[in-house]
Amino acid sequence: MKMKDGFYWGGATAANQFEGGWNQGGKGPSTSDMMTGGTHTTPRRITPVLEKGTYYPSHEAVDFYGHYKEDIAMMAEMGFKMFRMSINWSRIYPNGYDLEPNEEGLQFYDQVFAELKKYNIEPLVTISHYETPFGLTQKYNGWASREVIDCYLRYCTTLFNRYKDQVKYWLTFNEINCLTMPMGAYMAAGILFEGKETLTDGIDDPQIRFQALHHQFVASAKAVKLGHEINPDFQIGCMVAFMTTYPNTCNPDDILLAQKKDQISNMICGDVQVRGAYPGFAKRFFEEQGIQIEMQPEDEQTLREGCVDFYSFSYYMSLVESADESLERAEGNLLGGIKNPYLEASDWGWQIDPKGLRYTLNHLYDRYQVPLMVVENGLGAVDVVEEDGTIQDDYRIDYLRGHIEQMKEAVADGVELIAYTMWGCIDLVSASTGEMKKRYGFIHVNKDNDGNGDLSRTPKKSFHWYKKVIESNGEEL
Repeated sequence: MKMKDGFYWGGATAANQFEGGWNQGGKGPSTSDMMTGGTHTTPRRITPVLEKGTYYPSHEAVDFYGHYKEDIAMMAEMGFKMFRMSINWSRIYPNGYDLEPNEEGLQFYDQVFAELKKYNIEPLVTISHYETPFGLTQKYNGWASREVIDCYLRYCTTLFNRYKDQVKYWLTFNEINCLTMPMGAYMAAGILFEGKETLTDGIDDPQIRFQALHHQFVASAKAVKLGHEINPDFQIGCMVAFMTTYPNTCNPDDILLAQKKDQISNMICGDVQVRGAYPGFAKRFFEEQGIQIEMQPEDEQTLREGCVDFYSFSYYMSLVESADESLERAEGNLLGGIKNPYLEASDWGWQIDPKGLRYTLNHLYDRYQVPLMVVENGLGAVDVVEEDGTIQDDYRIDYLRGHIEQMKEAVADGVELIAYTMWGCIDLVSASTGEMKKRYGFIHVNKDNDGNGDLSRTPKKSFHWYKKVIESNGEEL
């Protein structure tokens, strides 16, 4: 079985993990530029003032800024139809609140889009992907302040006008539901709580975090409306880190807990962005948590008028929830859950569940009836470079094959799936830990956790496998 004609096969990256050139071409610092390296067990520190001699992974990342022609040529060699990338907000507006854009930054993306066009690769552009300008953190405490909506819309206006003929597909925010979790405050919204020193230290204020989420909902809705006015052909989507959650048993308490996790982690954001209004369960959740969302009188109309055209999401794993708090827990993307005895796990403890992707695609399409994109999916693993220079990453091929098979099943189920952009198509820096060791790519980048290496690019075994997948439109796995 193949995918439908016109299906977008490709890969995905984010500027803060991939681009580098952090202080080149007039770029200002972003929130990610102020985070040190970390590991699976050592959290990344947030330093409001950069420390001499400390390693900051996003400063160079893997230097797409200096290697974009080579990287796009390698994507083209694999046959990419789509490349999901993000624009570094502080490359365009160095402080975030500037009134005029940085022309040199705009020219860099002119060149990137021209290179993609040369190979007929469709860009899918994330406008804000965990790279809030640090100037907005310093001036407004990031998205905690409503003023940032106007800064974001100024940025969107610049992008939509400049690239209206180069870009058709846009995502307003990456994994917007990250703000339903404490870790999202700094990473997704540039909020720096007093006393907060690491990304995962638990210092948090849900009132401020959910208010920031509301500001992003309003900003997204206004951006959708603005984009459609500038170019009616624009397709503008939302992006959610999908937390597929199963009940541990048929105990009704487990069922209700899993349902609530799905509602709060996933559906609040999907419902606001696709349906244009907060769902009823959000109101109860806010009341129970003592959260009062401050809304302007026009906000509800803004949300109604700014519904997205399609729904995109990341899917790495599934979670299990139980009312029994004594059960062993597993690791996960942004949050963990109970260990599932029916699944294997990655080197980082993430549970591998291809069938969960089919379930998720059906779940989403049943609810929203809009086109879907899987814009992140992949396996973070420790890759070994053999003596002959090859990287035999059969484990990655197995992971991706299983998930693509289940995507095809979902399409046979009637789901309208239009794109698949595997995450980290070229090795990049991990967002949560800052590591290079946790590799996702079809292309190996010679760089280690401490920043050593010549950044040379080498295709892995999976590179040649994915090329065949795309050539056969998903038939040859």
